[in-house]
Amino acid sequence: MAVQDWNSVPTGSLTLSGAEAALPDHIRDFQATLRDFALKVMRPIGQQLDKMSPEEAIAEDSPYWEFRQRYLDLGVRVETLMEMEPNEAALLFSILFEELGYGDSGLAISVGAAILPQWISAKFGRMDLLEEFPDEKLGCWAITEPDHGSDMLDPNGKVSHPTGNYGRPNCVATLKDGSITLNGQKSAWVSNGVIAEVCILYCAADTGDGPDPEKGCVLVFPTDLPGVSRGKPLDKLGQRALCQGELFFDNVNIPEKYLLAGPEDYLRAVYCIHTEANALMGATFAGLAQAAAHLAHDYVHERKQGGVPIIQHQSVKSRLFHLFRKTEMARALTRRVLAFNNDPTNLEPSLCSAMFAKTTSTQTAFEVTSDALQLFGGNGLSREYPIEKMLRDARASMIEDGCNEVLSIKGGSYLYDPEKIDGGR
Repeated sequence: MAVQDWNSVPTGSLTLSGAEAALPDHIRDFQATLRDFALKVMRPIGQQLDKMSPEEAIAEDSPYWEFRQRYLDLGVRVETLMEMEPNEAALLFSILFEELGYGDSGLAISVGAAILPQWISAKFGRMDLLEEFPDEKLGCWAITEPDHGSDMLDPNGKVSHPTGNYGRPNCVATLKDGSITLNGQKSAWVSNGVIAEVCILYCAADTGDGPDPEKGCVLVFPTDLPGVSRGKPLDKLGQRALCQGELFFDNVNIPEKYLLAGPEDYLRAVYCIHTEANALMGATFAGLAQAAAHLAHDYVHERKQGGVPIIQHQSVKSRLFHLFRKTEMARALTRRVLAFNNDPTNLEPSLCSAMFAKTTSTQTAFEVTSDALQLFGGNGLSREYPIEKMLRDARASMIEDGCNEVLSIKGGSYLYDPEKIDGGR
């Protein structure tokens, strides 16, 4: 636009995604639909679930199931995303989880976990599994164990202390003569674990020489197989709309067709799902940060102190500016990482970059929600306002899907270049 076409007093305006160039019409329209869904469906249902006990939140009459059905009615399907042009798919994936995170991050993570069995099956070219377990089947991702949290995301020991001893896995799949037997448990942090219909499970494998965490396997299977049981839903600080709980396996016979990745593919399988999940977290919590910034923006125009709306105080203007600055940074980085990792000219995606997105967005979400709550003052502490819930939800994000401290160490290991140390000697 030519300068002479600007407003006489230029101010500029941001889009739904902030400082973003124009989107293709169909993606822009879909984003608007998602934002409406976030505000009218997700946020009120998320607030209801937040005040319920974990058992009430998953009961048959829980509003969670209304959310689940209305999300499915939007028509977002894994197969559709997989068939799109890579750059467009990356953009749509980011916008999808940004907007879901804008509505309620706990419900957004529930959606993310729900599609991981299908998403990773498609990544491995197993369209037979995608056909058997369509998107309507609620999924979960079972990887963490009672004694092995971050260990499970680091099967080749990049983060481990040199004197450390992994110990015995809590969950082992015995692979012998074409049969698979699963025993043990996954920890209480399995997202959707108590209610899921299909599971993608990562665990140690025993092929005859004892269980080996570095040579594990990945299974995708229905959760109604004999020998599968569930624990209680977890009662926790934040993301209470996200049901999490233990899974137990007692001599569960897994048909061989449900083996997604064997020991020879295990490291690639962990790398793959971790890359996808970290990017999903990045988009979700960039969306949460934007939601908190918008709530603060509205509030500082309404609230009066010193005889004027508090937006007219210099300190408030400065703090509001930084809420939006940080949000722009988190979203831009996540979109850049998704575009890079979806680029078909790259031989493999960058997990380190996905970790950039996850740690940046989650740290940003926590800082933005905390600073937004400060702008609300005493009202921010009241459950009458949604900002205190957003702060609790954001705090949980810095631990889930790999705590940020461990991710930074593991991510740094990918930056290690032996060729730069004494010529590689």
